[in-house]
Amino acid sequence: MSGLKLQEFIKSEYATLKNNPALRVDFHVGDVVKVHQLIKEITTTKKNVSKTAKKALEKSGVADKGPVERIQVFEGVIIARNHGNEPGATFTVRKIAAAGVAVEKIYPIYSQIIKKIEIISRPKLRKAKLYFLRKRVGKAAKRLGLGIAVEPAKEPEAESESPAEEKNE
Repeated sequence: MSGLKLQEFIKSEYATLKNNPALRVDFHVGDVVKVHQLIKEITTTKKNVSKTAKKALEKSGVADKGPVERIQVFEGVIIARNHGNEPGATFTVRKIAAAGVAVEKIYPIYSQIIKKIEIISRPKLRKAKLYFLRKRVGKAAKRLGLGIAVEPAKEPEAESESPAEEKNE
């Protein structure tokens, strides 16, 4: 009986997350994406901080505000997508950082910390997992194939101003 209650709870929790506009993007393995992630920075109390850190906190004025939220962008190649569209589904993004060090992050698809996913390019691939990229070094790790640049969706602009200007001239 408890298993049924757990399933109902999971369905109710993920029903709200499925409507997240960030997840309406149709991304595939091999896509180069920018993942906009919400980061909550933790500020400590002034008791546990060194003298120099206290001065820095006082100077910036962050100590009085409480926890600070910011958006961090992580750009890389999607090397794997696991568990389809079920509640526990994840995708792995890999990028080559400074000094040729590779960084991989695993994101849950239905997560409140993901604010937006932008697709930069979409190469032609015929593999479901790109784990072979882990063995590549340098430029070979970045090169994936022929990428097709994806143009971002344009927002409709106010067209009332431009036709009026053309008529006056």
